[in-house]
Formats: sequence, structure tokens, C-alpha cells
Amino acid sequence: MHGSTTARPYGLWDSPLTPATMALSLRLGDVQWDSDGQTLVWLEGRSDRGVLVAQGLDADAPRDLTQTHNVRAMVGYGGGDFTVAHGHVYYAEKESGRLYRLALAHGEPQPVSPPFGAAAAPAVSPDGRWLVYVHTDHRVDMLALVDTEGEFWPQKLATGADFYMQPVWHPDGRRLAWIEWDHPHMPWDSTRLLLGTLHIDASRLPTLARQTVLVAEDGVAVSEPRFTPDGRYLLYISDADGWNRLYRYDLHSGEHRPLTPSPAEREASPGEVGRPAWQQGVRTYTISADGRRILYTYNQEGFIRLWSVTIDGDTARPLSTPLDRYTDLMQPVLSPHHDRLAAVVAAPAIPARVVSLELNSSAPERVHARSTAERIPADAFSRPEAIRWTAANGDTVYGLFYPPRNPAFHSPGKPPLIVLVHGGPTSQATATYNAQVQFFTTRGFGVLAVNYRGSTGYGKAYLQKLYGNWGVYDVEDTVRGAQYLVETGRADPERLVVMGGSAGGFTVLLCLIRHPGFFRAGLCLYGVSNLFTLATDTHKFEERYLDSLVGPLPAAAPLYRERSPVFHAAQIRDPLAVFQGEEDRVVPRDQADTIVESLRRRGVPHEYHLYAGEGHGWRKAETIERFYTAVMRFLQRYVLLS
Repeated sequence: MHGSTTARPYGLWDSPLTPATMALSLRLGDVQWDSDGQTLVWLEGRSDRGVLVAQGLDADAPRDLTQTHNVRAMVGYGGGDFTVAHGHVYYAEKESGRLYRLALAHGEPQPVSPPFGAAAAPAVSPDGRWLVYVHTDHRVDMLALVDTEGEFWPQKLATGADFYMQPVWHPDGRRLAWIEWDHPHMPWDSTRLLLGTLHIDASRLPTLARQTVLVAEDGVAVSEPRFTPDGRYLLYISDADGWNRLYRYDLHSGEHRPLTPSPAEREASPGEVGRPAWQQGVRTYTISADGRRILYTYNQEGFIRLWSVTIDGDTARPLSTPLDRYTDLMQPVLSPHHDRLAAVVAAPAIPARVVSLELNSSAPERVHARSTAERIPADAFSRPEAIRWTAANGDTVYGLFYPPRNPAFHSPGKPPLIVLVHGGPTSQATATYNAQVQFFTTRGFGVLAVNYRGSTGYGKAYLQKLYGNWGVYDVEDTVRGAQYLVETGRADPERLVVMGGSAGGFTVLLCLIRHPGFFRAGLCLYGVSNLFTLATDTHKFEERYLDSLVGPLPAAAPLYRERSPVFHAAQIRDPLAVFQGEEDRVVPRDQADTIVESLRRRGVPHEYHLYAGEGHGWRKAETIERFYTAVMRFLQRYVLLS
């Protein structure tokens, strides 16, 4: 014994996070107020189902709104699942692709759109009569319009662009703003902000009489348009100066003005407003009921907190509230009638919650929903440290390091390290509650979450370093990050593991190919192995993504072959576990099958787990439990006990 703790080797500690408890967590999605500001509605992911839940500001308990429907929008990677207005919730139903209308008080859901294609990001007009939304069918995307009663057949409103996102109404009900973009760009590369004026005829659906492009600069990405309550300004996020900042467009004068300061003017740890628009419905700022103040989330090296700025661009500053103890804050929304903020919040030791807070009161936040039972004491969880290391060419690389943490155990020597590679690759590991990370740290593993060059949150120049270098910089940064922790005495060089999903799985495979023996083992989740087939078989949203990450075909064919793990799989000799969903339409299962066949043929130690009914990631509780059980069995066999 060491004090009151038990001596046991790293990686073999008893953890309160079991595979079964990992499977029981809820996913907490968007949260919104009804128009009267008295009812809060949020989305819970329960196993493979999405359920809408509502709660009033009175003492009533939360109640499920949807019972048989699976609430989930299926445009691209999803998001934009629902909206709330005038006592009704409007939502996308996964299986049919239809939009439904449901009264918050009682009654059955009523369809408002026909069952074809997929719909997302519904937005209700100020008078409650019309619903604009993003629609996709047979690879054609558009903005569509329907009446909220579902009496008319939906009509095309705006067409011609490859993608549409985030439609919003002006308070006068006669104007709309939205984001659109075209291949080969992604929404964080180059997008357009448009303002449309409607022609309204009481006998039929409104039509688009005129549209004006407000922002359309090549290489500039704009997102999240939102009108102020008085209708004078249109707010949006732009990376025009290389960092995502909040801007204001004056509809009277036509002036564009930044509201948040340039990170170059700030401290040595610059940050960004906004998140990459991987999904519809992303919201990183909200406007007060009087239109004078904007609350926004500010991201500094993965730590996210709430800031405030006035509509005039004065006094941008951190906002001191009881929410300061959270290091991640998503989908913030202020009530349309009072200064009550709602959001999904989390911290490394606090699983995700839906909370609301009266900003002008000293009262603590009200917790409306918890993603877990929160039966594990906070001191059992590891807290991340923002770390930096240097690439071969001198670039600074970022990451979050989580040391092993479990108050019940201690171990001699250095801990094993799992190097966790995020997907995207345009994504970012943030200091949120990460159950997967804590699953490992509570067992005695250190975890390095790598934000390699190409990750978001560090400015556009950092993001674009990966362009033309995918399969190069991500691999180098992953290996050098592990080396840095070994050199600083925080990891056992003989027990390094690399793990990642999707684009992160691609990096896992290339790490094992180019650095055999450096990692003791690899864990590859629905990883990309063949860039040629990825470019031809993946979904529309990402089918031209490789033009920037690697290069356009056919000119870049030699690079595609050089960086596709499938053509170099014979060089993998370290143990590898491969996990794949049978119904993955982003990275189809043949990408995994080919790698596994090479391992099998050459007798390389490996496991292959194929999950029925799963797509690009796990949603079913039974899959999640099986996955973590298999992971620990694999690590014990090839890393801890070998």
C-alpha cells in the first residue's frame, strides 16, 4: 500500500467507467427557447434514437415530446435537427426525411413536408406562417419553403449552389439571410453570405424576388448569420483576417465592421470565435433581447469560455458567471424576452449538461439535463494540460495532455500513453468532458490528444498547413508529440499506442506504416485507407475535400497512391485492431476489409470488429459496450501484458 492507495501496474487500475456505463451516456445536442421564453427544448441522443425533451421555467419535470420518431436531420453530417416557435417544435425525422410540427402542450406530430430527400435547419418566419429549410435530394441541395401547417407542397426558394446552410429570417418576415458554397470548397474554406427579399402573395407560398451577395471573397469563409431583434444589423462570423471573428453588417449603410478584436492584438495565446461548420445548426453566439449585447464562445487552445461584446463593438471581455467552471460551452442561446442563457456545457471532470442561467442574478445555473448519472467523484478524472511541441520545420504544434488519474491506485515507473488523433482532419480536441479519454486515464494510461497542423482553433494559417500535406504533417505531429512526452518523462517509450477514427484512423495506419516499432499497437476506427475510393465513394459533402488536402485528380494521382495506406499495408507489422460500421457511407467498409485482408494474409497480430447497423461512429448502446470491452482486451494482450 502507498498511503491509502493500492499499488497496481499502469493500465490495470480498476475504473469506475466500465464499458457498460460508457454505453449508458446520453448525447446532448442543440437547445432552444420557445418564442415566449418560457419553455426550453433540447435534443437527447439515447442509443441510436434522437428524442426531443421540453421543460418550462416553472418547477415541472422535463418531459419527452417525441416518442416514436427518431429526431435526426440527415443532410451531410447532420445537425439543424429542430427549431421551436410559437408553442410548436419543428423537427426532422430520420427514417422518412420529413419535417414534422408538434405542439409543445399536447397532440400528435403532423408532417409538413413530403417523405423524400432529407431536410435540416428549419427556421420559422416571425409571424409563424412559413418554414424555410435546407433540403437535399439526389445530390441536389437547395433552400426550400413550406407553410407551417403543411397545406402547400414545398417550393424551391434558392437553388444553384452546391450547398446551403443556416437560413435565418429578418424580423420583418420579408427578408432572409443564408450561407452557400460550391465544390471544391469546404465551409471553412470559402463561402458566401446572401440576403434575399421575398415576394409575398397571400394565395400561395412566398417566392424569392431578389437576392444580394453580401460577402463573397475567394478564400474567405463566413458562417452563422443572425439578425438583431431591431432588424438593423446582420451579424456573422468571418475569417477574413485569418482568424474567425464576429462581424456586423449594417443593413442601412451597407458597412461591414468587426466586433471582436483581432487575436493579433491580444495575448500570446490567441483564440477564435466560432467552430468549423461540420454540421447544420452550429451556433456559437447569441444576441440579447434588446439587441445591445452579444454573448459568444471564445476558444483558446481548446479551452472555451463565454465572452461578451456590445453591438457597437465596445468592451469585448470574458463574462464572469457561475458557468466559468465549465471549459466547453456549446449552442448558447438567450431567451427572446429576458437575459436567461441556456447552453450545453461541460468540463474535463463534469459530463455534458443542459443548463440555464439568469445573467442578472447571483443564483447558480439550473441544470435541466445530465448526460450521465454523475456518480463518479470529480477528483477521479484527469484534467488536461495545454502543451506545445516543435515540428521538424520549426512550426509549433498543439495538444492536450491528460495524465493518468485514479485516487485509488498508484504505480511505479512511467505510464503507457495513448496518442489520440482526432478526425476531420479539420477538427480540434477541446477541454471538454471526454468519456473516452477518461476511460483510459482512470485505468492508468496517459492520453495525448493531438491538434496537429490542420486543426481548427488556431487560425486559418494553421488549418491550411495541412493542405497538400495530409498524410505528412498529421503523421509527423503525432509521432513527435509522443516523443515529446517520452523525453519529458511523462510516458513509457515501450508502451505507446496510437488511436483514431475516420481521418484519425488514416493517420493511425500511416504512423504504423512509416514508423514501424515506434508504437506498440494501433487502434483504427473506420479509418480511411484508400484515397482514390474515398474521392469517388464518399458522400457529397466531402467528395472534393481531397482536392485541398492532397490535390485534384488526375494530376495528383501519384500522391494519392503514395499516401493511401492500402498500397503500403505490407509494411504494417505492429498489432492493430480495426473497428468498422457496416453501414458507413462516409468511409465504406471495403476500406477496412482491404487492410484486414493484408494483415490476415501476412499473419500480423490483429482484430477486426464489424458492427451491424452502425455508420460513421457508434450510436447503439450495445455497440459502445462491445467496443470498449474489445479495446481493453486488445490493449491488455498486446500492450500491457506482453
